[in-house]
Amino acid sequence: MTTIVRDDGFHADDYEGAVTDIASDTAAADLPQHFDNIGLIRVAFPSFADGRGFTLARLLRGKGYTGRLRAAGHVIADQYAMARRSGFDEVEIDDDLAQRQTEDQWLSRANWQDHHYRGRLRA
Repeated sequence: MTTIVRDDGFHADDYEGAVTDIASDTAAADLPQHFDNIGLIRVAFPSFADGRGFTLARLLRGKGYTGRLRAAGHVIADQYAMARRSGFDEVEIDDDLAQRQTEDQWLSRANWQDHHYRGRLRA
């Protein structure tokens, strides 16, 4: 089973449509060029040390994808702000990780907009 993490906490997966899965090693040229009928794109994170998914999220948003974008796999609570800033709407983690890194740990990073480093530099 999996847990979906959003800015307001843990959720069950409520998406019922087709999912487009993208591996972390996908080249930019191999990303979808058109997003018709793509309601959710899930980008794989095989390891919390593999940050290529953050780049893929930025590329997808830069290409105009406005649908649901989900980071899936080994994302840890400390990476939640980065996931949101790079364009992800939510994170999918397995239930074991959700037990080790509880909802309060994720919620403490849900104010990611308030802690954006560029905003602090401008202040």
